[in-house]
Amino acid sequence: MAPQISWSFEPLVLVAVLALGLVYAYGWRRARAAQERHRPGVGRLALFALGLLAVLAALVSPIDGLGEQLLVMHMLQHILLLDIAPILLILGLTKVLLRPVTRRLRLVEERAGFIAHPVFAVLAYAGFMWLWHVPFMYDGALRHSGVHALEHICFAVAGALYWWHVLSPIRARMRLAGLGPIMYMVSTKLLVGILGIVLAFAPSSIYPFYQHHPHYWGLSPSEDQSMAGLEMALEQSIVMGIALVVLFVQMLSESEREAQRQERFELA
Repeated sequence: MAPQISWSFEPLVLVAVLALGLVYAYGWRRARAAQERHRPGVGRLALFALGLLAVLAALVSPIDGLGEQLLVMHMLQHILLLDIAPILLILGLTKVLLRPVTRRLRLVEERAGFIAHPVFAVLAYAGFMWLWHVPFMYDGALRHSGVHALEHICFAVAGALYWWHVLSPIRARMRLAGLGPIMYMVSTKLLVGILGIVLAFAPSSIYPFYQHHPHYWGLSPSEDQSMAGLEMALEQSIVMGIALVVLFVQMLSESEREAQRQERFELA
């Protein structure tokens, strides 16, 4: 049996995405017009636009409706909000783009205390994933639109905070250095990957909400859950693998630059 496919066109989501896009477009044009050496290019604009499209795909496209019928599609929605959209949006930013608000961002970071610490980002990212996949919480989100919206907000905020510590173009007060970024990534992705494995190899379906649905695409609730768990574990592994390679290369580059600076200092 085929699931129902429809677009939601949630007004609040459309307005929020449009507003964010207009703000970014204004900042991008301003930065391009400035006499700066490192002006943002079209690539940055494309990355940010793709991030906005990822948000729309998660909350407006048929993925949203399919998530209420298939666990594997609901998992895709979570992945888009936690990883794909935040990564693309933050990669679309540069120091020049953020210069008008850099001081305010640093002031917010100073006043946020532990909330701005990388440890909190790890706890929020992994904690929300585990919390919202508890059967009671998961089914509650699917049965009540307000709870579902809260779930999406939790994932979006946790994902943005988590990836900000890794990809932020401005130097944070609590900056990850040395092997810090690698440990940051490994600890988080392992915690979430374990959840994916638990869902993939659970002996039976643990979510009553899906147990009473028809077998869409010929998938039983247990098979649907296993596919969703494997989807989560695989996505976490792929993202961690790519990020670790990039972070390792950056770490080597920073070490080389530091060695060069030290050598110039000694020669002077």
